[in-house]
Amino acid sequence: MQIFYTPDISGIEYTFSEDESKHAIRVLRMNLGEEVYLVDGKGNFYEAVIADAHPKRCKILVKNVITNYEKRNYHLHIAISPLKNPDRFEWFLEKATEIGIDEITPLLCEHSEKKNLNPERSNRIIESAMKQSIKAFHPLLNPLTKVSDLIKNANEDVRMIACCEGVRKPIRECYKAGQSALILVGPEGDFTNEEIILAKKNGFSPITLGESRLRTETAGIAAVHSISFLNL
Repeated sequence: MQIFYTPDISGIEYTFSEDESKHAIRVLRMNLGEEVYLVDGKGNFYEAVIADAHPKRCKILVKNVITNYEKRNYHLHIAISPLKNPDRFEWFLEKATEIGIDEITPLLCEHSEKKNLNPERSNRIIESAMKQSIKAFHPLLNPLTKVSDLIKNANEDVRMIACCEGVRKPIRECYKAGQSALILVGPEGDFTNEEIILAKKNGFSPITLGESRLRTETAGIAAVHSISFLNL
């Protein structure tokens, strides 16, 4: 199944960009009448066929549209500190998208070693993971945000902060299936005591992701998978 990301599609006819046309016709060697599948990032899954196999302006004809394709009954928002090694953060973006996530906020904490992010590259990784895992919804990638600002403005049903010290509960004791959830995942040096105290004052529950001390990106994936599992 060949999946193409087409966020600007409308109507029953669509023309791929030159790059996508070349990929479909020259690289994948697709031909006139061959089936293709499209996702627009808004929840629509398109079943289509190639109407003109031109290597620079390949045209497709939509045969069927499935709306809210595999829409989940919960909303998951992970706020996670960028990492000094960008490959590790990009790995998180890829795997979180494959498992299922709605919103990602890069989180600027006191101990964060990296203070910037390339949103264009990050979104390309997300889009690639969408196609790989056949996801029709594009997770929202928010701008880099100070942890204090995010904490004060959070409004999800369940708010949790994954930290390494103090009294913490497992996710299953804080979250019930179908709820919207926000989970904060800190940098390699963990959150500061002040950040944890501020989170608790604003309705966040400290949680543990297991006995092992996890890398930031691993903790993020563990959180995503835990919420996914509790919603099965």
